[in-house]
Amino acid sequence: LHRILRAAIIRGDLVPGQAISEIEIGRKFSISRQPVREAFIKLGEERLIEVLPQRGTYIRKISVREVLDARHLREVIEVSIVREVAEKKTPALVRTLRSLVAEQRKVKHGDNQSYLLLDEEFHRALALHAGREYMWRVTESIKAQMNRVRFLTFDSATPMPQLTDEHTGIVDAIEAGDGNLAAQRMEQHLRALIQSLPLMAERYPEHFVAE
Repeated sequence: LHRILRAAIIRGDLVPGQAISEIEIGRKFSISRQPVREAFIKLGEERLIEVLPQRGTYIRKISVREVLDARHLREVIEVSIVREVAEKKTPALVRTLRSLVAEQRKVKHGDNQSYLLLDEEFHRALALHAGREYMWRVTESIKAQMNRVRFLTFDSATPMPQLTDEHTGIVDAIEAGDGNLAAQRMEQHLRALIQSLPLMAERYPEHFVAE
């Protein structure tokens, strides 16, 4: 239930500022309130929902500051990981990444959800290959806010073909065994979000909290 609700928030199916309740969600999924409460706790920890005393529970609006903080931490983790795997230069990983990139190129325009899942698999494959499962779990827990913005950018600020080309460049550097180049390209890939963030906040003001 947590993953279902999390995905709905990232996609914007559950709109920033929208009220939700344990009773409503329990009825929708035909489950008791206890698992709903536990899912709400996890979503609260990820700062995807907020409880306002005497008012109810709401989908949190996106905080630019929190997105930037999450991006910075994610960059530290993933740049380190990609440098490590490039130095190992494992053909099996390269084949896996090439396959994921090929699948990304097949995603039809507008199918943002499918692309986001393949994007997740690409970055997850890097972490797991490096034996950094815990680091991936940390990354996964902080990147929800980034994914909310990323989902808004797919059709405009950062189209899917551009992201796929960036992934290809990362794989090329890994295959060449160039850790420095792989790290540089990953850094550029993750920092692209900074450039589109102000545009998204201006284009979708109802999604963002005033700071």
